[in-house]
Amino acid sequence: MNAERITEKLNILADAAKYDVSCASSGSKRKNENKGLGNASNGICHSYTEDGRCVSLLKILLTNHCIFDCAYCVSRKNNDIKRAAFTVQEVVDLTINFYRRNYIEGLFLSSGIFKDADYTMERLVRVAKKLRTEHNFNGYIHLKSIPGASDELMREAGLYADRLSVNLEMPTEAGLKLLAPDKNRQDMIDPMEFLKNEIILRKEEKKLFKNAPLFAPAGQSTQVIIGATPESDQQVLQSANYFYKNFNLKRVYYSGYVPVLADKRLPALNTSVPMVRENRLYQADWLMRFYGFEVNEIVNEQQPLLDLDIDPKLGWAIRNMQAFPVDINKADLQMILRVPGIGLLSAHKIVSARKFAKLSWEQLRKIGVALNRARYFITCKSNEFERRDLTGNNIKQFILAESQSKYIKNTQTQLNLF
Repeated sequence: MNAERITEKLNILADAAKYDVSCASSGSKRKNENKGLGNASNGICHSYTEDGRCVSLLKILLTNHCIFDCAYCVSRKNNDIKRAAFTVQEVVDLTINFYRRNYIEGLFLSSGIFKDADYTMERLVRVAKKLRTEHNFNGYIHLKSIPGASDELMREAGLYADRLSVNLEMPTEAGLKLLAPDKNRQDMIDPMEFLKNEIILRKEEKKLFKNAPLFAPAGQSTQVIIGATPESDQQVLQSANYFYKNFNLKRVYYSGYVPVLADKRLPALNTSVPMVRENRLYQADWLMRFYGFEVNEIVNEQQPLLDLDIDPKLGWAIRNMQAFPVDINKADLQMILRVPGIGLLSAHKIVSARKFAKLSWEQLRKIGVALNRARYFITCKSNEFERRDLTGNNIKQFILAESQSKYIKNTQTQLNLF
């Protein structure tokens, strides 16, 4: 192996992979057996850079050569950039060597498309297969599935990878047609449908046969780019909700478009999507998946964009003041989950604790409730904090003022890991 050339490839293909944010590794149950390398049974421990990106996996493209000319992609075929491609063996060797040096816990492998979908997908599968069968590697592997790849290759990929994902790329079909006219939305949906059915089938198999092989134990996910096309947050979240409900996705990842290419169809250079918009979309996504919110409660025709100043749960509460105050000692779990400042764990603790005694502000604080938010929307055993004459807008201003003063006092920045 030519170390200098491998280093050059690594620099090019790791940099090209940074725009794909869907590299979380939760949910895998692959255990280390027969004294192999690595263990994904408890998930992966991540490190994070200043902007919150995951850096614990070897995250690379197999190649940045591509037959497509997607306007938003830095690897588009007509972009004048330095090209490189790893061989299958080079990726395997890098993964093993990095793992043994304790640099990584697993592999996140994507790729531009060499000749066609099957040609590229076959090489991605070979990487995972070699790691599993030749090196007995039990660390986490996430493969980006290539839209249009055959069912046979998708089935084989699921036997070796912990998670598979097919990028939807644009939130809507219209957005995809505008920026990637050569691509077909159905080519992305077909493998997602196949994976959903195969995962369900293999789970049933596992119930009947203890030694049935694992199949994508961490499930499937997808990623959408936001801000490259003019979709509203309502359209983005409606699309995510559709795929959650119909394809059993583990996660939808939201990636703010970073303008890297000049194109009349795209936003101007130096107009990156604010990271706070990504953050609000993830918060809204969390409300849909774990808190029982419907999309039209978070965003709707009258308010299609998320409020960037406050989180979406607080936004919903301020728009629905008629639902408050909530008596924390009597309300059901679903209503408690809708109170700003009360998370999943705290809500369940409240329901358990109030069986033994009525809860006060101090007890709620010990449970973990963020009283700087929750106090405007709940009552408890004490009369302290009782101010019910405030409008939703008053509450918003009070909370924003408190948040600003908190950050003025705590101006330390996160340490840079590199």
